[in-house]
Amino acid sequence: MTPLRSLIATALAAGLASAAAAQDAGDNIAVAYEEDGRYFTADDIPTYNVAEDGTVDWLTFSGFRRYHSECHVCHGPDGEGSTYAPALKKSALNMDYYDFYSVVVNGRENGNSVMPHFGDNRNVMCYLEDIYVYLKARGTDAVPRGRPAKKEAKSEAIQEDENDCMG
Repeated sequence: MTPLRSLIATALAAGLASAAAAQDAGDNIAVAYEEDGRYFTADDIPTYNVAEDGTVDWLTFSGFRRYHSECHVCHGPDGEGSTYAPALKKSALNMDYYDFYSVVVNGRENGNSVMPHFGDNRNVMCYLEDIYVYLKARGTDAVPRGRPAKKEAKSEAIQEDENDCMG
């Protein structure tokens, strides 16, 4: 194969791999259904919903609030990262939901970097789905930096779940 054909073949393969990854990322994001104010992908993974006018679903709004009360101290505002801990806004896209959940619950050590566990912190655990959804929205830039200007109302089911979790 000539160097030019080899270069074209490599570029084509890379393009197909990128397209496949984009499709997988899209599957991880696209709303398949809504249930009691929560949005899910076809694989039953929590996701965000942003209306054309910029109104975010309740969990995305709540996730913004919870992220900034618990996570931004280390991971920086709006999931952007800091000198102390990595950016999280892409983690919700690149990391499996259950892996994300496990890291938050159990913590993780990576060399000198240590993420503490939050499995016994109700201010995190009762809102972990919210935080995950918010970070997905930030990771795709569906939600800009800062507090979302408009939000859906909190559903009765979400309020009941919150009350049950918080005690």
